Amino acid sequence: QVRLVESGGGLVQTGGSLRLTCTASGRKPSNYYIGWFRQAPGKEREFVAAVPTIGSTLYADPVKGRFTVFRDNYLNTVFLQMNNLKPDDTAVYYCAASSTLSTVGYEYDFWGQGTQVTVSS
Repeated sequence: QVRLVESGGGLVQTGGSLRLTCTASGRKPSNYYIGWFRQAPGKEREFVAAVPTIGSTLYADPVKGRFTVFRDNYLNTVFLQMNNLKPDDTAVYYCAASSTLSTVGYEYDFWGQGTQVTVSS
């Protein structure tokens, strides 16, 4: 069992930045791949980024070049640095843990409660 808690969401203007934090606890969280997903009102949940314990990260096309995902395994923490934010980035952001590096939500076994990100125009 892995418990995930997101933080760092908030209200920001277009072009601004936010850093989301996902803090993991429980059974060896550093062994899991961590993904970020988001869900906007009236839309389906979508993949944002994912990071393995070591190795290459994955990004969805809409966030490439603007978002960076990285982790600190000693602190069992994963960060999502979001720069040049746009109104379309407005959503609830979730982190999730999986035993595989995946862009598909159903392959993630554990989820956080989410944190709201709102980008004003």
